Amino acid sequence: MPRLLRTLALLGLITATLGWYATKPALRETASLMTLTGNRANGEVIFWASGCASCHMAPGAKGADQLVLAGGIALPTQFGTFYAPNISADREEGIGGWSIATFAHALQDGVTPEGEHEYPAMPYAAYAKMEPQDLVDLKAFIDSLPASSIPNKDHELSFPFNIRRSLGVWKLFAGDTDYVVTGDLTPEVTRGRYIAEALAHCGECHTPRNELGGLKRSSWLAGSVIDDGRTKVPNITSAKLDWSDADIFTYLTTGATPEFDFAGGAMAHVVDNMSHLPESDVKAIVAYLKAVRPVP
Repeated sequence: MPRLLRTLALLGLITATLGWYATKPALRETASLMTLTGNRANGEVIFWASGCASCHMAPGAKGADQLVLAGGIALPTQFGTFYAPNISADREEGIGGWSIATFAHALQDGVTPEGEHEYPAMPYAAYAKMEPQDLVDLKAFIDSLPASSIPNKDHELSFPFNIRRSLGVWKLFAGDTDYVVTGDLTPEVTRGRYIAEALAHCGECHTPRNELGGLKRSSWLAGSVIDDGRTKVPNITSAKLDWSDADIFTYLTTGATPEFDFAGGAMAHVVDNMSHLPESDVKAIVAYLKAVRPVP
C-alpha cells in the first residue's frame, strides 16, 4: 500500500507540473511592432470600431467624458462580476506607462503586465486578429486622451473562477482566435469581417456560449444572453434578421429600426461607436452580416 501511495503521489505531482506548464501564459513576438509609427487618425477609427469607451469610460459618463477611460463599469456574468479597468493615459493607474509590447500582450494574448492571465471579459480572442499597424495606432490614440488617476476595482469572483492560472485551460479549449466566416470573400465582406469579428467583437454578445464560456462558433451570431442571463441578445443572422441593407445601415448609425423603434441598452453604445466610422466601413459590416451563415 505505501508503494501504491507513493506512485499515486508521484503521478499527481507529474500531472500538476505538466498542468502548470501547459497553462503558462503564452506571449507573441512583438519586436516588429517597435518599427511601426502610430497614426492617431486611424487609431481613432480603431478605437470606435473596437468599442473601447463603451466598457472603459466611467459609469454614467456622457459626451466628452466618455473619452476619459477611467474604468469602473460592472460586467455581471454567470462567473461573477468583472469591473472594467482604467486604460487612460495615466502612467500609474492607467496604461500610459505601458510599452507597445505590453499593450499587445494584454490586448491580444490576454496577459497582464505582471505575467498573469487576463479574464476573457476583455475580448482578447477577438483582438488577437487585429492588424499590427492598427494596434500601434490604437495605442497612440489612447495615449492622446485625458488621463485619470482613479484606481481599478477588484473583480468579484467566487472559487474557482478567482484562480487566474485556470484561465490557461480556458485558452486551450475555448479561446479560438480564427475567423469564423471564411471562403472566397469580396474585399467589402473581408473588411466587414475584420471589423465585426476582430474589432467590434460582435460575437461576444450575439453568439451563445458553451459550459466553459467559449463561443459556440457553429451558432455564430445566432443570439445569446448577457448580464448573467438577464438580457436576451437577438439572432442577427439572415435566418432572423430580414432587414434590407439600408435598414441595417440606418440602425447601426442612428439606432432607428424599420418598426420605428430605437436601440437601447448596450446596443445604444454600439450605435454611438458605429456613427463615428466611415460610411464605407459600416456598409462593409452590413455586407458581412449578409454573408454570415443563417442559423435558425
